[in-house]
Amino acid sequence: MDHKKVASQIITAVGAENFAAAAHCATRLRLVIKDEDKIDQRALDNNDDVKGTFKTDGQYQIIIGPGDVNNVYDELVSQANIKPATTTELKEIAQSGKNFNPVMAFIKMLSDIFVPIIPALVAGGLLMALNNFLVSAGLFGPKSIVQMVPAVKGISDMIQLMSAAAFIFMPILVGISSAKRFGANQYLGAALAMMMVSPDLVPNASWNIFGLAVSQNNYYYQVIPVIASVYILSILEKWFHKKLPSAVDFTFTPLLSLMLTGFLTFVIVGPLMRILSDGITDGIVWIYKTLGFIGTGIFGLLYSPIVLTGLHQSFPAIETQLITTFSQNHTGYGDFIFVVASMANVAQGAATFGVFTLTKNKKMKGLSSSATVSALLGITEPALFGVNLKYRFPFFCALIGSGVAAVFAGLFHVIAVSLGSAGFLGFLSINAKSIPVYLLCEGISFVVAFVLTYVYGKNNAAKIAAIEGTSETEIAPEAGVTDAALKDEVLTAPVSGQAQSLTTVNDQVFSSKLMGNGAAISANDDTIYAPVTGTITVAYETKHAYGIQSDNGAEVLIHLGIDTVELKGQFFESQVSQGQHVNQGDVLGSFDRQQIAAAGYEPTVIMVVTNTAQFAEVQRIQATTVQHGDQLVAVTE
Repeated sequence: MDHKKVASQIITAVGAENFAAAAHCATRLRLVIKDEDKIDQRALDNNDDVKGTFKTDGQYQIIIGPGDVNNVYDELVSQANIKPATTTELKEIAQSGKNFNPVMAFIKMLSDIFVPIIPALVAGGLLMALNNFLVSAGLFGPKSIVQMVPAVKGISDMIQLMSAAAFIFMPILVGISSAKRFGANQYLGAALAMMMVSPDLVPNASWNIFGLAVSQNNYYYQVIPVIASVYILSILEKWFHKKLPSAVDFTFTPLLSLMLTGFLTFVIVGPLMRILSDGITDGIVWIYKTLGFIGTGIFGLLYSPIVLTGLHQSFPAIETQLITTFSQNHTGYGDFIFVVASMANVAQGAATFGVFTLTKNKKMKGLSSSATVSALLGITEPALFGVNLKYRFPFFCALIGSGVAAVFAGLFHVIAVSLGSAGFLGFLSINAKSIPVYLLCEGISFVVAFVLTYVYGKNNAAKIAAIEGTSETEIAPEAGVTDAALKDEVLTAPVSGQAQSLTTVNDQVFSSKLMGNGAAISANDDTIYAPVTGTITVAYETKHAYGIQSDNGAEVLIHLGIDTVELKGQFFESQVSQGQHVNQGDVLGSFDRQQIAAAGYEPTVIMVVTNTAQFAEVQRIQATTVQHGDQLVAVTE
């Protein structure tokens, strides 16, 4: 990469006088822009050295990649005469400037809280869906399976109990996750939430506190009241930690924080936030009730643009309310949001598949094929950011397909009764009687989006070629790439813990696989080991990321935590330097997971192959619990 040239191209696209501040992390430039409307987005999208762009928390981020981003940054600040800033300083500038969006900051907060607990909710939701198959009449005849085979009633009752647990005690999950997000003690967050769902709370009863009647509200299924209460807990806990002497801090900080927050919760915060939570849900339901299938159609058109803003991360809070209301007494409207999301995801996958059939670009064929499967299973970020937005017309074709399908879904009142995978597998979460119509709507979404994308693409082949920068009939090999140098290889786990898909990572650059495919690990150890034999290409002073050029051609990035560059090396130790050759299994360094989490950062370890496009396949080996050195990612040429 010509770093000087890339920096110059970015300055031209953004505007030399349009930079308010600039910093960088291990993979991307982080910028605060004075006027984002002046950015030549098309120029950046068509720049082969720019892997992607996105906006978050008042920052405009440009993905360059490890090993190059620091050099491009140096050239950028030099050529544009920008004052260098740390990522922490940049965040403060962004939040104090006109570009900071408090609504988006709130949405990101909800995302940070909900993403970690979604697996528990999905598991409970799918168990609920399984029980739905057993007890719903009309699915296999006039009677339900339980009515036809009474012997399975015990199994059904047990599944019902297991499925309900995650939702009844969801406040405890939210309390733990919220405490982690706000920097409070997670066990205090759990304890506070336990108070709010205690079986000792008596409905319609109250406490008499000096003449004040305080209702014994139970907060089963509630989300917003718990988040608000844990936020107050975090403020009090931090204040007491600062003010109390160390001799009494350990004992009295938890006591005072929990007791004061408990009083505030039951007297003021809980009742007010419950009214707000119910009001939001009632408002969404009112729109659905008033506009009917027209409303779902409009929602279907807008859902994917909502995903681009991140607003969809707030939907689980509303969906759980809709689901629990329906599951408790089979009244209400059920989860229509899930249905629309499924239509939108399938449509984006279909449009991506349309690009796969049209493109002659080898790199884009590989990306679009994997992104299609991901979108059809409910994860659309790779399809959106990696394919459809680049070509633009597939994105809009998908919106039409989604809107048409959502109209039919609204017309036939298709609803979900549990959370799950918002895609083709979403039928598991649908009210049993509506499953055939749901599958029909998914088919409509796919066919409309695919046909529109394919027909438009066929009639505008020149535009596609211009976007790809290739001729319409051939594709030149990527400059500097020698396929002979690439070999099959298996990357091992760099740390022990629970392996998971990149799509679960709370960072859209990694979760959308813009940096490449790989795996993430929720670590249970603090030592980081080399996953391959090769040369250290990146060893930042902040010690939070390593880049390794494998002897077999894979370019591997190991990133320790989310946004941990802001810690400036605190809680990290490194034992290697740039240019050093290491063997698979050698110790690279260490990090203090508990201290990082206590500082409010997520300590997930991420490993990606940044030159994924040069390989035929980069695939996570389906392992869950791994020890360092276990096989984790397979790379095939």
